[in-house]
Amino acid sequence: MDQYSMFMDLVFKKSGIDLASYKEKQMKRRIEALAARRGFNSLPDYFTCLDNDNKLYYEFINYITINVSEFYRNPGQWKVLQEEIMPILLKDKKGLKIWSCACSTGEEPYSLVMLLTEFMKLEEVKIIATDIDEEAIEKAKTGIYKENSLKNLSSAFVDRFFIKDCSQYRITDEVKKRVEFRKLNLLKDDYPPQCDLIVCRNVLIYFTEQAKQHIYKKFSGALSSKGILFVGSTEQIVLPGKYNFSPIKAFFYTKNN
Repeated sequence: MDQYSMFMDLVFKKSGIDLASYKEKQMKRRIEALAARRGFNSLPDYFTCLDNDNKLYYEFINYITINVSEFYRNPGQWKVLQEEIMPILLKDKKGLKIWSCACSTGEEPYSLVMLLTEFMKLEEVKIIATDIDEEAIEKAKTGIYKENSLKNLSSAFVDRFFIKDCSQYRITDEVKKRVEFRKLNLLKDDYPPQCDLIVCRNVLIYFTEQAKQHIYKKFSGALSSKGILFVGSTEQIVLPGKYNFSPIKAFFYTKNN
């Protein structure tokens, strides 16, 4: 067994994260670069330290789960969500069950809360938000962000939903209360059932084709009839009919029944 295969096995036993489901060349290069920056010449030596140093371990988890986010990331797609997708979802329903998966440090689910206030009262909004990275979830619950991550938000949203604290912005407790954060592994855990909207953006590009197909099938099963999946700008689904999806807009797919 080569070093990387051995490392993958050890990581899986410790964390439940299956690195074999990520594109090998890309992920191996990232991990070897991180290990080298920390002064390790071999992956087994690197894992030994990961296994005994929580700070190093959580740095590794955060690094491989690629927590890059901002509010209203790719704002044109959020405009489509607000102006065209939400009216479809709310045509026959007053409330919606929405799941932000791979939510990272919280910008996406909090963005969804803010967007939904254009259609309903804040206290009527409820978002399920999940990620495999527990440290990212804890940061999301804290709700403190740098000014640059708010660059795509309207001044009205910033004034209403944030409190400025020196050079940082803290999201209000009223918004925090609308999001339920959970740890969830997309590859092996059960998904929230009967979702009207699932948002999974800029995550699956790092997975193998086999892993993607597995996840798309599970998304289809987790959506309600006519529910909608919102994916990232480089993640258009090939042959969506295989998963009982039909495209309705670029990056948006509806479940067929």
